[in-house]
Amino acid sequence: MSQDFTTPNTPAHVSVQQLQSLNTVGTISYVLHLVVAVSAFIPGGQFGMTLLLVALILDMVKRSDASGTWHASHFRWRIRSVIIAGVLYLVTFPLFLLLYVPGAIAWALISIWFLYRIVTGFIAMNKGQEIGA
Repeated sequence: MSQDFTTPNTPAHVSVQQLQSLNTVGTISYVLHLVVAVSAFIPGGQFGMTLLLVALILDMVKRSDASGTWHASHFRWRIRSVIIAGVLYLVTFPLFLLLYVPGAIAWALISIWFLYRIVTGFIAMNKGQEIGA
C-alpha cells in the first residue's frame, strides 16, 4: 500500500517523486527536531544542539524544492519554530543565570512549546496537510 502524497492543490508540474522526496526530507527533519525537543528534558541531552543545527541546515537547503507544494508550509513551520525557540532561549538566558528556578521553568515552557510544534507539524505532514504559520 503506497501513500498518496498529492493533494487537490498540488500543481501539475510537481511529480509524485518530488513529493515523496520532500516527505522523506520532512520526516528526517521532524525526527531530528523531535529528538532535540525530547532531549531538552533529559539531563545531559546536550547533543541536541548539533542535531538541531543539522535539521535547520537541511530545511534551509531543501526549502526551495518545496516551493509551490503543501510541503512548503512545513519547511516554514520548522524553520520558524527553531528561530522563535532560539530567540526565546536567548532572551531568557540571563534569567536562567540569575535566578535558576524561574529560568529553568521558562526553558521548560519553551521546550514544551517547541515539542508541541514539532509533534503538531509531524502529524499534519503525515496526513498530507499544510500547517499554519
